[in-house]
Amino acid sequence: MTTISVVIPTRNDAGMLAVCLAALAGQTRPADEIVVVDNASTDNTAEVCAAADVRRIAVDLPGIAASTARGFDEARSELIARLDTDSVPPADWLERVVAILEDAGPLSAVSGPGDFYGENRFARWLGTKAYIPGYFWAVGWLLGHPPLFGSNFALRARVWDRIRGSVHRGVPPVHDDLDISYQIPPEVTVVADPTLRVQVSARPLASWSAVGRRLSMAWTTFRIEFREENPFRRRRRRRQWVRDHAG
Repeated sequence: MTTISVVIPTRNDAGMLAVCLAALAGQTRPADEIVVVDNASTDNTAEVCAAADVRRIAVDLPGIAASTARGFDEARSELIARLDTDSVPPADWLERVVAILEDAGPLSAVSGPGDFYGENRFARWLGTKAYIPGYFWAVGWLLGHPPLFGSNFALRARVWDRIRGSVHRGVPPVHDDLDISYQIPPEVTVVADPTLRVQVSARPLASWSAVGRRLSMAWTTFRIEFREENPFRRRRRRRQWVRDHAG
């Protein structure tokens, strides 16, 4: 059976982490391991991990990109799934992730959208109707393939092995999902499945300052990526690879 690890970076979010871990405990296809990367939490995150009997890695690393990369480095399975602390996957999430990646091939990744909960109605509407569709469309156009959404994606460990040395884990204001998406080479198949959904908190969209922070991180991430390879050259390189390997 194909093995799968779930990586969850977290910091001072014990309540939401407990809900996420409870959802993972109820999966129709259980994870082979769950890795919680605890970034210097001062709440009861350690106790939550112990109660759920999951693997906790205590780190003191600046930025989400560093925490995610550390979790992916530590994962022991053939597939690596990624959730945010506030993600709440449905019971068949892991079962479907495994099936999609097995069907997609030995170098593949998959991502799906989020259904926003909590906060106010406008924040939920903004997330579901504007943020998620806009993210997949705009970033997908820049990449030439679907992007990965940090609250809901998975990839084969072989893909991580190819990009682990190029992700910007040492730059704190970087979105890890955008960075990983940009580093994916042309030979990797990226599947966007609109039916592979998880619930995710609307708190990042609950205020203009929160939205501004996310946009600032996105701009920083793209500035770094574009300096190394502009998106038009990246798209041409991917199209050329597809043409060279057609059939």
